[in-house]
Amino acid sequence: MARRPFVVVPSLTAIAIGYRNDAATFIADDVLPRMPVYGESFKWTEFPLAEGFRAPDNRVGRTGRVNRVEFSSEERTSAVENFGLEAPIPISDIEEAERMRSQNLGNADPEGDAVALLTHYNLINRERRVAALVQNPGLYPAGLRLALAGSDQFSDFASSDPIDTIKTAMGSLLVHRPNQVTMSFKTWDKIRSHPKLIRAVKGGLTDEGMITREQFAALFDLKKVLIGEAYLDTARFGQAPDIRRIWGNDMVFQFINPAPARGSVTHGFTATYGTKFAGRYEDENVGLEGGRVIREGEKLKELIVAPGAGFLLQDVVAE
Repeated sequence: MARRPFVVVPSLTAIAIGYRNDAATFIADDVLPRMPVYGESFKWTEFPLAEGFRAPDNRVGRTGRVNRVEFSSEERTSAVENFGLEAPIPISDIEEAERMRSQNLGNADPEGDAVALLTHYNLINRERRVAALVQNPGLYPAGLRLALAGSDQFSDFASSDPIDTIKTAMGSLLVHRPNQVTMSFKTWDKIRSHPKLIRAVKGGLTDEGMITREQFAALFDLKKVLIGEAYLDTARFGQAPDIRRIWGNDMVFQFINPAPARGSVTHGFTATYGTKFAGRYEDENVGLEGGRVIREGEKLKELIVAPGAGFLLQDVVAE
């Protein structure tokens, strides 16, 4: 078998795996947790909704036959996708950084810096994919999505009722109540000051100030309150930056099982094949003297597998 013309370097791989942004910035791994798969193509089994709630007659006469039931299922198939980026570094940059380090003139590391930045860009792309997937109204049944408008939006403190609206959303899921909610920082920054939420948390003593994530979670019996804070430059390359939040003005309520067993339910997950990797290869076309190309990436597939275990509350706050 021919060897790949790409060397995976342990030191670079360690940087890629260990690199982390602030947990409050990137939340994709909590919204759609990673689950290992054992091949680039993979399958899972989906059981019909009705079979989970049937109550077939199980009364048996003294000499009668026991009633038989049959089970059915559908096998679903998908495959991971390859996501990665690379960056060229002239050999002159690498040699100059080595010279400076040897003389204690600095700690420049062009290759390590490249891995860190490539990892960051790949994280932004993953965050964008997950946000687009779970905020897509087409992936929710009609009864599990609701768009707010006008005085119903939570930014209207005088008229809106976030408690009643959120209770309705959470009570709409099939079988399981949501155990986590995801929203943008803009949405959270507005609703944490909503007078009705403040009064509910503080026993009606005041409607001023703000509530915490922990208080919001306790009020609605949620395990996680995820706030998306990551930014994305939406401008085309070469144009003036247009920096915007990745997460929109929606709230996504989910029942997430981080380790679903056979027959259990989870709104979605991220199929992960292997681990993140980083490495280098030589490229004589980088600069006058040639150079190295640093590559970082992973193999993933983000999936919504149980649409009935999520609720999309759209346009929660006004623009």
